Amino acid sequence: MSVGFYDPPVINIFHQADPAAHVFKFDPDTVFIYGSHDYNSTTASDDVGSQYDMKDYYVLTQTDISQPATVGNKILDLPDVPWAQKQLWAPDVAEKDGQYYLFFPAKDKSEDGLFRIGVALSDTPDGTFKAEPNYIEGSYSIDPAVLADDDGSYYIYFGGLWGGQLQAWTNNTYDSSQLGPNAPTTGNALGPRYAKLSDDLKSFDGEVQELVFIDQDGQQMQANSTRRFFEASSINKIGDLYYYQYSTGDSHTIEVAVGTSPQGPFVWNSTLLQPVAGWTTHESITKFKDEWLLYYADASLTHQDNLRNTKVRELVYEDGTLSLAQPQPPQPSATAKRTRRWAA
Repeated sequence: MSVGFYDPPVINIFHQADPAAHVFKFDPDTVFIYGSHDYNSTTASDDVGSQYDMKDYYVLTQTDISQPATVGNKILDLPDVPWAQKQLWAPDVAEKDGQYYLFFPAKDKSEDGLFRIGVALSDTPDGTFKAEPNYIEGSYSIDPAVLADDDGSYYIYFGGLWGGQLQAWTNNTYDSSQLGPNAPTTGNALGPRYAKLSDDLKSFDGEVQELVFIDQDGQQMQANSTRRFFEASSINKIGDLYYYQYSTGDSHTIEVAVGTSPQGPFVWNSTLLQPVAGWTTHESITKFKDEWLLYYADASLTHQDNLRNTKVRELVYEDGTLSLAQPQPPQPSATAKRTRRWAA
């Protein structure tokens, strides 16, 4: 099932970014890949990502990672989300009792256009998802990632700086003066947020909390660290440990931190992916046919930050660390657009 030294996109003719890859127990021979749907938008670029004005979701599937993915049906359309006005960014999907839950961010219809997180339901992983009439109360920012723990609990993690608006929320209170490409540069780094989900996965069960990362020196991650959290949460449980992956945004890497509890703290473990073509990337990890796989996206095919393609690479899990099975090849265009200040 090996793929080449330099992985081509899983499909060339469909622009998907922010892949959330899952192998569900009912179909262990298929990888379902959810993500934001890039298209050649005419919306002007700015520092808060207006050019990333995605308006629907599709699911890709793979039964062999050495072969192109198949594009499935449209699973959710912006007009079918009553509370949302624009920008369907990076989603995730969870399964519970045979029901599938699509968690997704979008800007609401308020004057400030705040990102919120909604949920939509389907009886099948590739069917049409029906959105709940309102976003999850108490939700904000972007990039939801959901963990189904062994005890039957479900946790949701979310957040993204700058255009993702996380810096505008302190103790779950909104401050409009912090909107824009802002983030602390001194003191403790901002962490993503998390909450336990209710039994029906449609609301939070308790307060939203901030996740803490510990750096390699044993101290809380600092805002000026090149390893600090920026966006793109993803989480896996391997044995008794929790592996949290995230993007550092403006330092352009994917980092991994490890914890013994879904509520953290998470201790920095390794750099999984170096900068790719385009401004940044968004990752997910899944186990397929006894192999760990990393899905991510870049702009190497189009050289256009808002026209990305999903890729896959094999991973090795050894001595408690996830790493690429083959070295990451150099990508000369990876630095071509470092002036871009945001990618969804």
